[in-house]
Amino acid sequence: MTIAVLGTLDSKGHEHAFVADLIRQKGHDVLLIDLGTGGEPQVQPDASRFDVAASINLDLQALLDKQDRGECVVAMSKAAPVFLARLAEEGKINGVISLGGGGGTALGTAAMRALPIGFPKLMVSTLASGNTAHYVGTKDITMMPSIVDVAGLNRISKTIFTRATGAICGMVEATVSNDEDKPLIVASMFGNTTDCINVAAKVLEDAGYEVLISHATGTGGRTMESLIESGMVAGVLDLTTTEWADELLGATLTAGPERMDAMTKAKVPAVISPGCLDMANYGERNTLPPEHENRNIYIHNPQVTLLRTNAEECRELGRILAEKANANPAPTAILNPRKAVSIISATGQ
Repeated sequence: MTIAVLGTLDSKGHEHAFVADLIRQKGHDVLLIDLGTGGEPQVQPDASRFDVAASINLDLQALLDKQDRGECVVAMSKAAPVFLARLAEEGKINGVISLGGGGGTALGTAAMRALPIGFPKLMVSTLASGNTAHYVGTKDITMMPSIVDVAGLNRISKTIFTRATGAICGMVEATVSNDEDKPLIVASMFGNTTDCINVAAKVLEDAGYEVLISHATGTGGRTMESLIESGMVAGVLDLTTTEWADELLGATLTAGPERMDAMTKAKVPAVISPGCLDMANYGERNTLPPEHENRNIYIHNPQVTLLRTNAEECRELGRILAEKANANPAPTAILNPRKAVSIISATGQ
């Protein structure tokens, strides 16, 4: 097995070399990759910063000559994902580990997000105990707090780096057993569409499919889109499109304007429904925007306040669903429920 050790070797070369040596001691090969844009690397890399930059035909030397660190880091954050993804696709690496502070974490995780779900990826970071959403995105990146800054080898950093080495080696050594003969269906679910999805999932499983259920909470929708776009999915059961209501109203659980685009890119058959488009999700009651105070409001729980979408909003949501469905070149159907689009909009609710 070959593990990529990538990072800014101009400032954190000795730390990455320490990890590389530990990986070799455990019987794995190492590909040491330099993403630094400052001085010369402290240790000799297997892949230089210029090798990385060449993956997108970037004239890195011209940028280095300008001595604009920010511009260099942005450029490398575009090149590193392409370089690392190509190595993984060609079977030249089986896992990746990186160490970093703010800049190193941004570079390392940008590269990791280009790798498929299931590919071992570990980021040891000074930022791992905070909000890591923009570093992890929709991928299975494991983040480990560095405790101290990634700046030298001491009793704390060596302990953390050693444990991180054990973690990444364990990841690449682990054997994953899957029912790979079963085609995958991804389904979107919310608390108010759970009963429907439970029935549908049982029908699909009885028919020989494996069903992956995503919780339509913004992050869940983005993750589902990522899975669809990866090419792993045979079909989409998007019965809970509620995140579009939040996108339209600027509410909490938006998955962004690209929600429902992945099926078109991957040309995957889809069944769509306006599940829970009768509501937009906000936080605690006092977080509801003042302009909505006279609207139909439902307190789902102390942390979640639901706003009933009105006729104009529903008309626009219908237009969006139609536009998204029509764009998909694969067979696509929209199921429009006759009684309710969520449990709480049913008769008597």
